[in-house]
Amino acid sequence: MTTTRRLLTLTTIAFAGLLLSACSDTTTETERDESGEVTERNDDASVFEIKVGDCYNFPDESTTSTEVQTLTAIPCADPHQAEAYHELEIEGDDFPGASAVEEQANAECLAEFETFVGAAYDTSVLDFTYLAPTEASWDQLDDRLVSCLVVDTENPEVTGTLAGAAR
Repeated sequence: MTTTRRLLTLTTIAFAGLLLSACSDTTTETERDESGEVTERNDDASVFEIKVGDCYNFPDESTTSTEVQTLTAIPCADPHQAEAYHELEIEGDDFPGASAVEEQANAECLAEFETFVGAAYDTSVLDFTYLAPTEASWDQLDDRLVSCLVVDTENPEVTGTLAGAAR
């Protein structure tokens, strides 16, 4: 199975935007313990709060839109749809274009997949998607961060971390 084909299966939950979410007054701060882990469900967590190791559910509008402002942050011990496993910062002053952002995000998320999951992407039943800046969030919010998210397309609600799942 090729990377392109597997990623295309996620187009209904893939995200390409963080448009102005930091300015949204509908977001609420996610409760975390001293180690930074999410301790309580937050249905209105800003996409700018994502940290490696956090677990999330996708918003309902993710099936009709590629731009999201909030996710549901969930303690990883509870059933969830995705886990943030890597982040990267895209360099530069000018927005490189959606294709360039997508190419860099795909390459780096793929490169870090095996390290996190413990199995090669081509043999794993798991998949990944990512959140990446749009031109508007790049220009207006100085947004440069891509968050890689691991998902289990066969079991859409995972309990616990997928770190080292080796599947």
